[in-house]
Amino acid sequence: MEESTPAEARAGDWSRDFVGATEPVASVTHTFIPGPTADLPTRIYRPEGEGPLPAIVYFHGSAFTVSNIGLADSPHRAIANRTGCVVVAVNYQKAPEHPFPTPMDDAYAATRWVVENAAALNLDPTRIGVGGDSAGGNLAAAVCIRARDENGPSIAFQLLLYPAVEHESTFPSMTENAEGYLLSTGGVRWAWNNYLASPEDGENPLASPLKAQDLSRLPAAIVATAEFDPLRDEGEAYAARLDAAGVPVIRRRYSGMIHGFLWTAGVIDGSRELLNDLGTDVRSIIAG
Repeated sequence: MEESTPAEARAGDWSRDFVGATEPVASVTHTFIPGPTADLPTRIYRPEGEGPLPAIVYFHGSAFTVSNIGLADSPHRAIANRTGCVVVAVNYQKAPEHPFPTPMDDAYAATRWVVENAAALNLDPTRIGVGGDSAGGNLAAAVCIRARDENGPSIAFQLLLYPAVEHESTFPSMTENAEGYLLSTGGVRWAWNNYLASPEDGENPLASPLKAQDLSRLPAAIVATAEFDPLRDEGEAYAARLDAAGVPVIRRRYSGMIHGFLWTAGVIDGSRELLNDLGTDVRSIIAG
């Protein structure tokens, strides 16, 4: 990826052969959520069940640059079915054309809109969480920090799958898993270079959540990491800091897995294990 332009990277779709079957859900609604600078294409995946249902406002993995809600259709359906939550999948704007803070602003506006429109969407406003994988995990974590600091929407939980939370990571996994596991350390740097308009932006905890001075009073968290991922250690460091700040955290490291394995349920047992664990863990937090 780091040898590609953003346009070249967007033209590829490594996941298409690996995501697995398209699971049926009760309904899929295509709509737009108003964002600060653009209307955001959104798909609302509703599982079987009577409402008001819990929900996850979900931000797909993207290296801040690539992918969209169409490519992530299969994982979104699977998450809805396993967790029993309505998945509101938001197609936030991408860098480098739309660098920080635009994607984060989009994610925050979408979360606020879902909470404010919970009744019309037949959702339980007390059980609305945020989630995302990779860059999407970054956005979900940032939304939680911003909502706390700005007295924004009430968020019930945060689902962070191998999140990118530190723009200048020097953790051992960045060296141990630098090459050979799909996402390289060079790819991580490429993504951050696209996302940040300046190095100073990386010091902002809404860009690098691990830099936040205070992680207390945030929603309960599920943090999943992959053994062979350059981002493994920063995700686990973020989970440890949440725990130290008094935030309930469910932490899972998936042995033998690489970055992006949520999108490989068609071929890898570990991906199906992740999805099943998400169902157990999200339902546990909601029940608690």
